[in-house]
Amino acid sequence: MADTKREIERKYEATDETRLPDLTKVAGVSSVRDDGVAELDAVYYDTADLRLAADSLTLRRRTGGSDAGWHLKLPVSPGVRDEIGAPLTDGPPPDLIALTRSRTRAEPVVPVVRLRSVRDVRHLLDADGEPLAEVSVDTVTAQRLGVAADGATTRWTEVEVELSDGGDPAFLDAVDKRLRKAGLRAATSESKLARALEDTAPSWKKPRPARPGARAGTAGDHVLAYLREQYAALVAYDPAVRRDLPDSVHQMRVATRRLRSALRTYRKVLDRTATDPVAEELKWLARELGADRDQEVLDGRLHTRTDDIPGTLLLGPVRGRLRIWSVTGRQNVREQTLAALDSPRYLDLLTTLDALLTDPPLRAAASKRAAQVLPEALLKDYGRLAHRMETALALPHGQERDHALHNARKAAKRTRYAADAAQPALGKPAKRFSQRMKAVQSVLGTHQDGVVTRETLRTLAAQAHAAGETAFTWGLLYGREEAAADAGEQEIAHAWKRATAGKLRADLGG
Repeated sequence: MADTKREIERKYEATDETRLPDLTKVAGVSSVRDDGVAELDAVYYDTADLRLAADSLTLRRRTGGSDAGWHLKLPVSPGVRDEIGAPLTDGPPPDLIALTRSRTRAEPVVPVVRLRSVRDVRHLLDADGEPLAEVSVDTVTAQRLGVAADGATTRWTEVEVELSDGGDPAFLDAVDKRLRKAGLRAATSESKLARALEDTAPSWKKPRPARPGARAGTAGDHVLAYLREQYAALVAYDPAVRRDLPDSVHQMRVATRRLRSALRTYRKVLDRTATDPVAEELKWLARELGADRDQEVLDGRLHTRTDDIPGTLLLGPVRGRLRIWSVTGRQNVREQTLAALDSPRYLDLLTTLDALLTDPPLRAAASKRAAQVLPEALLKDYGRLAHRMETALALPHGQERDHALHNARKAAKRTRYAADAAQPALGKPAKRFSQRMKAVQSVLGTHQDGVVTRETLRTLAAQAHAAGETAFTWGLLYGREEAAADAGEQEIAHAWKRATAGKLRADLGG
């Protein structure tokens, strides 16, 4: 993957007559270095219907200046983007295209805008001569590209202040205060590309036509809002997973599971003949992402357990064997995850979800009050969970009970997600219900992690024995996991008792 930098900046409206104020008056600025004028020429790429721009992503090929090359900018928060660079090539680099795939899917990217800028650059320096920020006055000429663009052009001037790497974002507030005092105002467009599109194709930024759906305040309205939120999260976490960012697989998997849970829980709101096939595909995606996430959790648990063993009891090449297992396992699941995200099956799922949420298959219950429909669905999920918990807790310790508790965990997660979806409509009762279910899910999850850890320890012990190594430490770790499991099962019973206290139906208004 190409170089990545975190870009934190502010943009301001300007004119050809704009003159920057004395920026040495800004606290912390000792001097201003004039770095001259650069001419930049950038071509921006997008799908014909501007899918990247609609989600505030930009992909460009730029020449001139100190950072010529390809750049993909991904939004992080207002005024903050991750810029991923790649060397100049004739066509968009495959690595950058992969990061846009959850938006573009099978659509090709083509040139949509050309921006030519004359950039007058200055650097704000501290007392040690270190840069605090780059300030540029950009005179920009933009031209729409493409068959239907008619070569429309526009021109403007703007001031851009970009924080230096590792700088304190609060410094931009001080610069902002000085610039506003001099009469500058914050730009209304989030990027140069957005400004170019607004000026040369005003229709692109108009609000999208209202999506068909239920009336505001109805069960359908609340369920669809939740589904659209989770779908947006799924799409947004795709490039983060491809970049292997911390916790990204977990968050994308959560969005996938929340989507599936909502489709299954609220079958009275959405026609299951349309949603059940989608739920099955979401189950497949969660399973593919799960291998990566489960390896991550198991890896951390095993290393933590090993670190807790006194050095005198670490017999044989325990750390070395664990390291080999960790690296090999991580590589395998990483390849599996990327293969899934690059598959036609995954792209078809995104397209199907988009279509389903654009034209939702609503049932009659969708038009009823949310307070009437949602509690009933929640209590049905809770009933399933209660049955599974009672069945599991009645079983003797062993594999059958472990399997039953794992099934109960999945039911607890589904019930919790259903409560989260209902929370905007039902308020605090749904929030309290979700918290109870989360507590149950948490202890059940810890128990399942222990089950998987013991299975892995058994495998590692067998491998060590086959290699002529002592398996003592692996057996010791296994015994500690068994002891933790015994204590954990008592906590499961206590957590379930706490979760079932009170009158759930009355709490939810059902």
